[in-house]
Amino acid sequence: MATDEELLARSGTDASAFEPLVERHSRALHGYFARRAPGAADDLLAEAWLRAYAGRGTYDAARGPVRAWLFGVARNVLAAHWRGQERPAAAAALAGEASSDPWNAVDRRLDAAAVAPLMRRTLAELPAVERELLLLIAWEQLSPTEAAAVVGVPAGTARSRLHRARTRLRAALGPSAPLSLTGDLA
Repeated sequence: MATDEELLARSGTDASAFEPLVERHSRALHGYFARRAPGAADDLLAEAWLRAYAGRGTYDAARGPVRAWLFGVARNVLAAHWRGQERPAAAAALAGEASSDPWNAVDRRLDAAAVAPLMRRTLAELPAVERELLLLIAWEQLSPTEAAAVVGVPAGTARSRLHRARTRLRAALGPSAPLSLTGDLA
């Protein structure tokens, strides 16, 4: 099985080599868009793939893996989308997903509903880069190094900003803070 880097390199001369990248990463990229701009996620995903394909020659392996590069493309597409319309409210951008288990998840949903306004407020008060790093790691399951490549900061800087963001969330939310957002750096 070819690596993402090999596929991207081959796609310069063989367009069909790009297809496995689309298959591997579309779900994650769609989730990224769906959590930030739910009504436009499908269109934004299509635009991201168009831009990634057109810009595949600009990928630089020294700046991080292909996955991080793709999330960077997605971030740029999302920014262009937001510039083209009124910026969505923080609450809409940070809306959570409903659980599919109606019985075991009831308590968690009630707890989350109680903490959600404070969580949204706290996230909205974070500096934009800290918030984006935190959400890329918690929602998109990127590593701190990959998230750093997406936002364009050194990995060490990303780790310190992530630590500050998690510390602020822990202080604001106390013991109700979700581990995925406030957990230790691994």
